[in-house]
Amino acid sequence: MKTPNYHDFYQKALVPIEANDLMSLKETDAYDPDSSCTHWLIAVEGVQLPQSKIYFHWKVSVYPATSEGDFNWKKPYYCSANMALMDWANALASSLVKSSKKDQLSSATVLEKIS
Repeated sequence: MKTPNYHDFYQKALVPIEANDLMSLKETDAYDPDSSCTHWLIAVEGVQLPQSKIYFHWKVSVYPATSEGDFNWKKPYYCSANMALMDWANALASSLVKSSKKDQLSSATVLEKIS
């Protein structure tokens, strides 16, 4: 697995994981019962395209994280499709932050995958 490009990694929020979202997290591969993850880390990540000029698409990723922001980049809870514009990724990230604060992140990511 390729190491992520942390040069183009923009953390948007670190939000506590509430009860409904925690139940949903526990049903995924992103859940590690031995970790002390209590928060969502929501970020916009640059994905470099394979071409001669440096060109990026953008995706939104959500990781279970500790209260200090430590997370396992190999186990995201959610990753969006790549987007051509960073503005689109920022808008989606902001939407997911709002959903996570309402304990509805799991519902929002399911709807995003369907759209």
